[in-house]
Amino acid sequence: MNTYARQPVAFVRGQGIWLWDEAGRKYLDALAGIAVNTLGHNHPRLVRALSEQIGRIIHTSNLFQVPLQEAAADRVAGITGLDEVFFCNSGLEANEAAIKVARKYGHDRGVHEPAIIVMEKAFHGRSLATLSATGSRKVQAGFEPLVQGFVRVPLNDLEAVRQVATHNKNVVAVFIEPIQGEGGINVSRLEYLRGLKEICDANQWLFMSDEVQCGLGRSGKWFVYQHAGFLPDVVPLAKGLGSGVPVGACVVGGRGRGVFKPGNHGSTFGGNPLAMTAVVTTLDTIKEENLLANAVSVGDAIRGGLAAALQGVAGVTEIRGMGLMIGIELDRPCGELVGRALEAGLVLNVTADNVIRILPALVIGEAEGRELVERLVPVVKAFLAQGAAQPRAAAAR
Repeated sequence: MNTYARQPVAFVRGQGIWLWDEAGRKYLDALAGIAVNTLGHNHPRLVRALSEQIGRIIHTSNLFQVPLQEAAADRVAGITGLDEVFFCNSGLEANEAAIKVARKYGHDRGVHEPAIIVMEKAFHGRSLATLSATGSRKVQAGFEPLVQGFVRVPLNDLEAVRQVATHNKNVVAVFIEPIQGEGGINVSRLEYLRGLKEICDANQWLFMSDEVQCGLGRSGKWFVYQHAGFLPDVVPLAKGLGSGVPVGACVVGGRGRGVFKPGNHGSTFGGNPLAMTAVVTTLDTIKEENLLANAVSVGDAIRGGLAAALQGVAGVTEIRGMGLMIGIELDRPCGELVGRALEAGLVLNVTADNVIRILPALVIGEAEGRELVERLVPVVKAFLAQGAAQPRAAAAR
């Protein structure tokens, strides 16, 4: 189906953060499959583990015990601080499960039409429920009628949430991307997240932290909520969880614990031995290679290098992000930069029309981070030099 506006390049081989196309040309991969390839390409430990597992067994179904699923769940529970894990195949499915947890939680408390607070500019997926939760008319257009039961408020606005709490007694949960990815790398203030958690606790709502894109070490901690110092009730995961193998998870604790009972939810492929091998290997490798600290140091260096090189450049609005989740906002649409970057041997993308999104694998080194900056800055400057804009400093945060 004609569902993708693909770039005219096909990658056939990868090593670390590098890719090669059919003609043998080499590219620095600053996108990592959209935050998926946590360990980069062709990581020897992952390749060996998956190859060995394929030789044993790939799939049996959830009608039987899956010891590798139990091992993976223990690891996920350990890093999240939560209690129960449901494995699925994607971020959409993880978020769909979270929405079902919230609705079941509401019905169990006698709320017959449970509502969930969601944020403007959020992205939670493309199923009917998750696109209804998403704060993008571009994603929703043409698929009405939307699923009801979502109340939308601006990001980083606690007063708006308090107003909803006062006037809508059907609310049972808050659903938030603590760093919005598709929305433009919009970072929630930590004091905002803490305040949101206090409101949830006061009203017995679920705090649901969508860490599909921003979680699993990308921020410099396992999860963004850990920077704020509390535990949510529901955490959907995917993307980097399997380093390229399709896998998602909906993790619950606190008020979310025990909501699902046998028969409430399920998945044919979810939690199969191959995917669970990818999860176990990815999480163990992140720990053993100290990739959380690497995300902080290299991410800080990339943002600092970009801020210095783009200081005062007309058209650069802001450089923002956390760890290895970085956005450069320009004052104009810049989708054509994707193709220009490819010509410079650099893989990235543009989201929210005018935000350059950088999501390299967590294995990126400091020298590779410097090269990323060196390749990107001339491309941005050449693009901005085409049009008029008012000079302003590039602020990094």
